[in-house]
Formats: sequence, structure tokens, C-alpha cells
Amino acid sequence: MVSDRSAQYVRLRRGCHLWHQQAGGWGMSNAGLVVGRDQSLLIDTLYDLRLTRRMLDAFAEHTEHAPVTTLVNTHGNGDHWFGNELVPSAEIVAARGSLADMLQVQPPDMLRLTAAATPSGLFARSIFDRFEFTGITPRLPDRLFDRELTLDIGGTCVRLIDVGPAHTAGDTIVHVPHARTVYTGDIVFAGGTPVVWHGPFDNWIAACELILGLDVQTVVPGHGPVTTKAALHATRAYLEYVHDQASARFAAGMTVGEATRTIPLGRFAELPESERLAVNVHTVYRELDPGHTQLDGPDLFGCMAELACPQPSP
Repeated sequence: MVSDRSAQYVRLRRGCHLWHQQAGGWGMSNAGLVVGRDQSLLIDTLYDLRLTRRMLDAFAEHTEHAPVTTLVNTHGNGDHWFGNELVPSAEIVAARGSLADMLQVQPPDMLRLTAAATPSGLFARSIFDRFEFTGITPRLPDRLFDRELTLDIGGTCVRLIDVGPAHTAGDTIVHVPHARTVYTGDIVFAGGTPVVWHGPFDNWIAACELILGLDVQTVVPGHGPVTTKAALHATRAYLEYVHDQASARFAAGMTVGEATRTIPLGRFAELPESERLAVNVHTVYRELDPGHTQLDGPDLFGCMAELACPQPSP
């Protein structure tokens, strides 16, 4: 095990490995490596080139003998693919829905968001100031798949399953049956608050049920430490609770803002990034009313900013 102050290489089992960004939270995602006889599969890159280089250096003891031939991006949020250009020889594979998200938000969009002199910009800077979004050349998937794709990585069977739309428009889990291991992408935030950018909620809950049905012992989340199936139960409980609470307030005629401010988080209140509730309530309202105004990224960050740092009453 090799570590520094902010990240840690973790050897899992039977050819599976993890680069765990210990700080967690916004943008601090995990990456994985599955090593076969003579080739490897990389699961996600990181939010900027500096972080991605450090991760690739940590995996080099394996990839020198088993080069990365395939890179899977679990979804289209930048913290899982902005470093793709540093793996030039790999074929990039992603679910079809992930490409739409990649095209929608690229490094220049993050630069504009974090430079904005608005509440959303101030909030975005406070959570993303550790990342460097300049100098990145976006590299998009070479190969798209629908529903499920099975790969042979140097004799190791790896299953890619698109469980989205859920967290985003396309969410891929990576199942390594012989190692009884699953890399969940952001279907699991271990010890953090889920954020439902896309939905529907039912699809995310179904994704939790699908993973619970797999014969796995090791669950590698998109953010947070290695965990077990208990994290799927916790994720499902949060999603069901928020959906029920928001739906009741929708039926009562409350606005999104009123609903967000009045939902008591109870046992979920201590989870980091609790301001993501603002996004999640918007998603519930959009599900219940297709005509509900769909906010763009900066507006959603503004809603979270208001919840995280409410302005005092006059």
C-alpha cells in the first residue's frame, strides 16, 4: 500500500486495484484497475491532469507489464473523465448516455462556472478550487454500448452494465465476477450524500437492487472508501426518503424552495454535502411535473449555495 496525504493505492483481490482519493467530497473521485495476463482495464480518470498522472504513476507497477488497453468511463461527470487524454493508447468505452453528459459539460464550462461572480460561482470555487481545469484536451469515448457489454481483459471477464439514467444520463457499473468485486461509479457515494442530476429516482433504486443481487463481497464506490453491500442499503434508504418527502410537498403545493428548506434530513443530516438535497428535490419535481422548469448547472449550484450558505433575513 502506497499513500500520500490525499490519495492512497489499495490492492484489492484477484487482480483488482483502487486509487482512493481520501479527501472525498466534491470532485475527489476514485479510479480502479483490473489487471489481466497481459493487459489491464482502467476504470475512470480524475478531475484534472495532475491528479490523473499521480494515479497512473501509482498503477505503473502493474501496467508496465499489463498495459492499459481499455478505459471505461463510468459516467459523464468530469471528475471521472477529464484525465482521459493521459491514456492515449487505450480504447475508451462508455454507455451511450454518458457521451451526452460529456458533450454538455467540458473543462471550459467548469472554468466559466468557477469564475462567475455569482453565488453559484462563489460556491463552485469553494468546492472546486483544488482542481486545475486549464490545459485539458477532452478525449471522448471511442466505443459506446447499450445495456451491457462483456470484455475479456487478458483472460479476465469484466461485465459493464449501464444502470442509468440515474445519477446521470448514463451510469456504468463494472463487475469483475471472479474477484467478487464491483466498481459502482457514482451509484454509491460511500459516506457522502447522493446527488441525482438526472434521475429518475426509481432507476437509481433499481440499480442498488441489481448490485445487491450480484455475488460480490467488495463494493468500490465512485467516492469514498471501499465498502460492502451495506452502502447500497444506505443509498437506497436516502433516495426513498428524499423522494417520499419531496413528493408529499409537491402534492401539498409547495414550491421547490419551500420543499427543500422544510425537509428534515434526520439520520442523513450528518452526511457531507447535504446541500445536494436542493438538486435532488428539483429532480423529484421534474419527475412529477414534466413541465417543471429544468435548471441548468449554474442555477443548480446557486440553489445548493443558498442551502449551504443561507443569507440572513433582512
